[in-house]
Amino acid sequence: MDYKRGRYSWLLRPILIIYDLFVINIFAFYLLSFNEENLYFFSKSFLNDKNLLYVLYSTFFWLLSTFFLKFYEVYRYTSIFNILTLLIKQFLVYSIIVFAFIGVFRSINLQAFTVLEYIFYSFTAIASIKILSFYILKSVRSFLKGNLRYVVIIGSGESIYDLKNILSKKELGYNIEAVFSNSSQENLTGDIKASFKFLENNQHIDEIYCAIDELSEKQVNEYVKYANINHCNIKFVPNTLKLYTKRLNTDYYNYLPVLSIQEAALNNDFNKFLKRAFDVLFSLFIILFILSWLSILLFILIKLESKGPLFYRHKRNGINYKEFYCYKYRSLSVTKEIKGTYVKQNDSRVTKIGKFLRKTSIDELPQFINVLKGEMSVVGPRPHMLSYTDDYSKKIDKYNFIFRHHVKPGITGLAQIKGYRGEVEKDTDIINRIKYDNFYIENWSLLLDVKIIIQTLLNIIKGEEKAY
Repeated sequence: MDYKRGRYSWLLRPILIIYDLFVINIFAFYLLSFNEENLYFFSKSFLNDKNLLYVLYSTFFWLLSTFFLKFYEVYRYTSIFNILTLLIKQFLVYSIIVFAFIGVFRSINLQAFTVLEYIFYSFTAIASIKILSFYILKSVRSFLKGNLRYVVIIGSGESIYDLKNILSKKELGYNIEAVFSNSSQENLTGDIKASFKFLENNQHIDEIYCAIDELSEKQVNEYVKYANINHCNIKFVPNTLKLYTKRLNTDYYNYLPVLSIQEAALNNDFNKFLKRAFDVLFSLFIILFILSWLSILLFILIKLESKGPLFYRHKRNGINYKEFYCYKYRSLSVTKEIKGTYVKQNDSRVTKIGKFLRKTSIDELPQFINVLKGEMSVVGPRPHMLSYTDDYSKKIDKYNFIFRHHVKPGITGLAQIKGYRGEVEKDTDIINRIKYDNFYIENWSLLLDVKIIIQTLLNIIKGEEKAY
């Protein structure tokens, strides 16, 4: 997701949309002559104005076509060639839309030349303002030092060298505030460790560019967390010899690919609302009708066997690597988490009641409290121990691993119902877990969540091999 702080250029897009809609409809009013008699059959009572139908039609299909063609997605690094390409595509698509309208209402008597004249004048007006605004912004950045974005670059190498040359162009409006690397190259602000202190003291930074292949997973996590908390954009500059996964957006600054975390489908506003509403209702049902009496019963049984609290909490990585305390019913005789230690089969730390809780997955039920707090979701990738996040990242492609942490973790998930839960015994366990997690993120639907929940319940009834 792109953050824009303290800038007014974001207003340009809605202004251009309103202007374009005004142009296509005002030109239609003056250049296209719709015969009211011919539209009479459509709705005499509803269409009092002969142009109303076309206004509704053109507005809807203009917005729809520009959305799919990404007509308004023009950025400071977009080339004029790309803008001209967008104009031509939109010109052709909108021409089809106009002629389709005339084709539906065959009795409308309009000459093809008149329609082409309307399209030509409309797009001349639209293209002129679009190109003019593009060059005006370039001039503002070059000569007035306005519309600037402040950036920090992390890393070194050929890709970073090319990036610095591109961002140094005045018309793009980037101001490189600092460059950090552990290499011995010249003109560095400091090493990577120093970058974290710099970012804490300079919270006006708009974008962070990271040479991801030179950073450890822990360092990438820290930058992602900083960007999320401070609402700045984080971009990844890969080794130019690598292939790029579709799980990250690829933008090209001239010839240089720059990657940013793709906005997951379930993180768009509507899907987020839908999933959150489901999470709240489902977790409230479990807390009120199951946890309310089950917690009292388990408190007595757990206390009778071993000392310690009813609940056990442990730190996990959540969305954007944000740390949170994940709750469970205590199933171990120890109350302190041992770093990087999963419970193994026949583990001596597991109590008698704990074996039952773990076998039936009842120990996971308190995580519905995490769901209600907004730290977790009912369905999603399972959260890992902090130490395991570091270890697993060395075995998994960084691009795939980062994408997994771009959504809320879940109580259950696709990987879990496929058998990849609990202890990781071999590398294929974690590789397949990430594969299923990312498949879930890319193909999310509320129906898929319901299917996973039902399959989880069936697995609990049947018993699972790795539930220990």
